[in-house]
Amino acid sequence: MDSIICKNTLMLAPLAGYSDLPFREVVKKFGADITVSEMISVHALAFKNKKTLKMVEKSPLENPFALQIAGNDTNIITRAVELLNQSKEDIQILDLNCGCPAPKVSNHGSGSSLLKDLNKLVEILRLIRRVSKIPYLSVKVRLGFNTKIPLEIANALNDTPIDYVVVHGRTKTDGYKKECIDYNSIALMKQVLSMPLIANGEINSAQKSQKVLECTGADGVMIGRAAIEKPWIFTQIKEGLQNENVELRQRVSLEHFDRTISFRGDYGAIMFRKNLHAYSKGLKGASEFRTLVNTITNPTLMREAILEFFSKTALEH
Repeated sequence: MDSIICKNTLMLAPLAGYSDLPFREVVKKFGADITVSEMISVHALAFKNKKTLKMVEKSPLENPFALQIAGNDTNIITRAVELLNQSKEDIQILDLNCGCPAPKVSNHGSGSSLLKDLNKLVEILRLIRRVSKIPYLSVKVRLGFNTKIPLEIANALNDTPIDYVVVHGRTKTDGYKKECIDYNSIALMKQVLSMPLIANGEINSAQKSQKVLECTGADGVMIGRAAIEKPWIFTQIKEGLQNENVELRQRVSLEHFDRTISFRGDYGAIMFRKNLHAYSKGLKGASEFRTLVNTITNPTLMREAILEFFSKTALEH
């Protein structure tokens, strides 16, 4: 089977509360090569939680699409993967989360806490490959839990049947502290790994993407938080798009909003507030706009507010 990772692959990170189907569609249109679902608990999957099954849905635009799971109980993982096998035409990549620093995940032996037990991590990846009918398997890791162990992690992953690895350049304890990002450790892992590596962490511009690729030797980059504010970052990296004006923000906001309402119904208006906070960031009157949208629940009124704010801001610009 050919590698699913090409040179300079651009991936959207799994972002809790953000990377749902409508958002993934937006970044796909802006050139993201691979989109990844929000992290999904294997428990919720195994017990067919209704909300969770909605998270498994993908857009026809998403190809290839990666579904990210988190868990550490081998029996539950088996049940969850067997359920996902029924959607194997829709999912091209199954990704195991071994990087999430959130206490509700890592305190229960899942996510980044698997980096404390590399034997267990290897066992789980081998189990998934055995049970899964989904073509590709990947894993997302950090550099360690409390301390950096990049070479130990890389050597352990070489004993697994994965197709690529995403490395976030911090430990679990580092959280998301900017000053803790360590691309040199990612470069060390790249030298040891027998499969492609995607670098992740603090990549927020085309220039930074190029710098990280050069420093790490990575086969591509994964972008998370920067894409929430500017989903067009993937086009900026690929084509050098500089035209980041208010009209672009308005067009993307409206398209993203309309898709959210069609996907989620009226409740989508409330869920979209956080996206509007991101899209309006740095613009004149953004603070008042955020306060206003936080009070709106009706989709028609929300759409009017979006149109009015961005049109007025564009005129002032």
